Amino acid sequence: MSTHFEKHFKNSDIITDVVIGMSDGLTVPFALAAGLSGAVHDTHIIVIAGLAEVAAGSIAMGLGGYLAGKTEIDHYYAEQKREEWEVDNVPDKEKEEIREIFEDMGLSSETQKIVVEEIAKDKEKWVEFMMRNELGLEKPDPKRARNSALNIGLSYIVGGMVPLSPYFFASSPLEGLKYSCVITVLCLFTFGFFKAKATGQNPLGGALRVMLIGSAAASAAFFIARLFNN
Repeated sequence: MSTHFEKHFKNSDIITDVVIGMSDGLTVPFALAAGLSGAVHDTHIIVIAGLAEVAAGSIAMGLGGYLAGKTEIDHYYAEQKREEWEVDNVPDKEKEEIREIFEDMGLSSETQKIVVEEIAKDKEKWVEFMMRNELGLEKPDPKRARNSALNIGLSYIVGGMVPLSPYFFASSPLEGLKYSCVITVLCLFTFGFFKAKATGQNPLGGALRVMLIGSAAASAAFFIARLFNN
């Protein structure tokens, strides 16, 4: 007797938020620090500018996450009210839509009628069924907007402190940049690896892709700053 295990990745809101926050947190401050390293000669300036960017970036990203979560909640309840109105005022039309859903699933006409009448007995379940199967909407967590803001903002801070940390101890911007590049590139590779693995993609390809994007952004910022500085 063989045992079959199904491996499916169920993307959670927390993982999505962390990916958004960490990816930007690692990349943007890294590029900023690299650019400043090519233009200034004082690590103190880079640290102050970097911390300011991390603070501003985490707030901006967190606010973006909050607004996205709030929009998702508002959209769901607006559509729910519309479905409730349709169930109360045009029930025959709504029953026909249920029947069409089960027809697409391959159920027989007799079974369709039975299932439609069973669903229509409970208005709350009826509306919930239409929200999920007609509109493809799942009821959102009422705390989603707040949690998303916190998850994204904190992830951005954690990611942003990685490329900045070497500058706290370096004697010159270029020395800080060398250590920052090593640490951040390793973190980008690791982050990309686990991100790709969690989403069922090629881990090595995902790691290289994230690492190259972050490295390219930092390199461009450094050489552009050097060019204008000269």
